[in-house]
Amino acid sequence: MPWQNLNPLLNLRCLVWVIADMGQKLTDSSISDARSDRSGVLPISQMLSLKVAPIWAHFKVQNASFWMVSCYLLFEYLRPQSIFKGLDFLPWMQIFIMLALGLRLIEPRDQRAEPTALGKWLVLYFVIILISGALAFSPSHAWEKLNLFYIWLCIMLMFRHTVYDQRNFLILLIIFFLANWKMSTFGARTFAMRGFSFTGWGLNGPPGYFTNSSEYAAQMSVFFAFSWYFYLALKPHVSRLLTYVLISAPITAFLSVLGASSRGAQLAVLVQSYFMFVHGKIRVTTLIGAAAVLYVGLTLLPDEQMERFSRMGEDKTSIQRLLYWEHGWDMMLEYPAFGVGYFNFVPYYESFYPEDMLYSNAQLAHNIFVQVGADLGFIGLACYMVLILFGFSLPRRAIKRLRALDQYDDWRIPVAKGLMVSFLGFLVSGQFVSIVYYPYMWIHLGLCFALWNSTRRPQINVERGRQAA
Repeated sequence: MPWQNLNPLLNLRCLVWVIADMGQKLTDSSISDARSDRSGVLPISQMLSLKVAPIWAHFKVQNASFWMVSCYLLFEYLRPQSIFKGLDFLPWMQIFIMLALGLRLIEPRDQRAEPTALGKWLVLYFVIILISGALAFSPSHAWEKLNLFYIWLCIMLMFRHTVYDQRNFLILLIIFFLANWKMSTFGARTFAMRGFSFTGWGLNGPPGYFTNSSEYAAQMSVFFAFSWYFYLALKPHVSRLLTYVLISAPITAFLSVLGASSRGAQLAVLVQSYFMFVHGKIRVTTLIGAAAVLYVGLTLLPDEQMERFSRMGEDKTSIQRLLYWEHGWDMMLEYPAFGVGYFNFVPYYESFYPEDMLYSNAQLAHNIFVQVGADLGFIGLACYMVLILFGFSLPRRAIKRLRALDQYDDWRIPVAKGLMVSFLGFLVSGQFVSIVYYPYMWIHLGLCFALWNSTRRPQINVERGRQAA
């Protein structure tokens, strides 16, 4: 490794410290502690402690396709190829997904994914995209952006077909947590080092989908709720030190949202906080806690940001967004079936509404529903809404199934709640930014696939564990 590439290692010191504390060294004695029980399945309680040895003991015997999905999630969120420039010479995410698909075709089909209609609706949405692109105002704009959805389709299907039990599901959640925790600690540290002051550019995330401050803030709002419920799920199983690490995640995510200066993400956190701490829990202690959180948020929120809230609807940015929404609705009415074309909002807007461009170039609609409706028409928007409903219904069905099996204390119940509340963060933030084809919703649906698969009949998991052993 070139010496100039060693500096980024400092950015990972907190992550390395946690991983070092999470488990024992992979010696023969530690591996022997992680051996399977009599049924041939590694006890989930060992993995829930977040010790490295049992997690690795399970991971190493999984199919290679699951390894590729795990590597994809790591590279998509942690972005080691951006930290270590020597790695940035291949399209790693696409390679991992293609390898996962290819390996899955040749691996033994000893497991079938739990039945759900979500996969059919995803394929239908892709068909609508293809039809809309063929009928588009500018088909070239549609075809050059086609990879922005079909790669998500492949990823979600791989989540569905490689995660067959709660152990694999936990591994994906750990990777998702660690990668986002690194982003949140970086944002919170940056916000604190500038004295919790306001800047016009907010906070920038790692290169990729979350570089822009608004997109970074949206991801942190998603992580804010997810990490809180992940903490609740694992708190009974981990050491005291790891409990502190887990609880630091929602705190740093909250600070990152404040520092990013994104009004949409801050509103998302406010909505999430209601469902996390107040909804259905009207007690004196809950109200006091909610009031304390609100007070801290208002205290740390810079005066300039409060002024931005007071000028919502009147500043140049807000006026341009209102124009996008108004003319996006006009596009839906004029082309109700399949819209102006997949990713054709910008060229259509520049051609027919140049007088309502407050900036030199038109942008996307800055609203997920207007973006989908204008591009794909009411047919595409209806299909998109059904996919959103699956983002809530699958976790709810998973909770219902676990409770039907008398597993009321199962760690997946708070995780399922966390997935639903974190999804609210995406939906609220998405009313102000164009993030339809960013990872938020599609990775969420992939995790919903994995959660649903993990709640299948216990005897199926036992049989799979014996084969793996």
